[in-house]
Amino acid sequence: MKLYPLSVIDFEEMFPTDKACYEYLYLIKWPDGGFVCPHCQHRECWKLKDYSLKCKKCRKDISVTARTIFQDLRSPLRLMFQAMWYVVCQKQGVSALGLQSILGIGSYETTWSWLHKLRTAMVRPGRDKLSGTVEVDETLVGGSQSGKRGRGAEGRELVLVAVEQTEKGMGRIRLKHITDASAPTLEKAVLDMVESGSTVRTDGWSGYSKLKTKGYQHIVVPHQETILGEDPTPLVHRIASLLKRWLLGTHQGGLQFSHLHYYLDEFTFRFNRRKSTSRGMLFLRLVQQALQVEPITRDALRVIANS
Repeated sequence: MKLYPLSVIDFEEMFPTDKACYEYLYLIKWPDGGFVCPHCQHRECWKLKDYSLKCKKCRKDISVTARTIFQDLRSPLRLMFQAMWYVVCQKQGVSALGLQSILGIGSYETTWSWLHKLRTAMVRPGRDKLSGTVEVDETLVGGSQSGKRGRGAEGRELVLVAVEQTEKGMGRIRLKHITDASAPTLEKAVLDMVESGSTVRTDGWSGYSKLKTKGYQHIVVPHQETILGEDPTPLVHRIASLLKRWLLGTHQGGLQFSHLHYYLDEFTFRFNRRKSTSRGMLFLRLVQQALQVEPITRDALRVIANS
């Protein structure tokens, strides 16, 4: 079996049935036939008719989809694979309504929950932090909305943006939904996103003033010292502009702030792989990460949406 499809024709040939999809998950989870029983670490198994495995030593049943985003999938696995292929092939992303129409799925809630599950898989567990010279600043997303309850009554939420500066411009990015721009919040977010010892460039906001004590080289560019009043963090604001256009264009501005972190993860996944010339490689990466991410149920997503 190929490692990943190169075109839509390849995709259809590789995954004509659920069985082919499960075989692909076996290949990705245990490459080169390297099955390892999670219970006894034995390396031999039988494949059963329901696509599960049985360890030849301890005789316990093992599901390749257990503790992944594919767990308890009520639809054919092939349909989920089609959704994943379509998601990575659309450079600007896809809305739940658009995905529902393309796949011919009767329930909007199904595609809505699938997209959120896939977004959780777009963050690789244990991913590397940004390093080198990193520009950091906050931006507000969302527009003025009446009737929003609780914090952010005008419908605007704060997002911290971090961008690696490279010789050619921008490298990788990280985005994080934050509650406020206080020093403790900003310092914790920077520690989560940027490798210790890196150079962090910010504007003169006091919330960043203690970054040197956290192990960073800190460069402050006050607004008044920029040429003709130019932006002290131009890379961040280019990303912020792209993010806002993407949210408005792909999702028509109709995102729920309780799920904002999922949308930020998707944007980060797409931006950091913007130079990839192979949609198939992106599909492979998404499958690999989907097998490493803990499942989240539709009910749990509903709770988040209503919180």
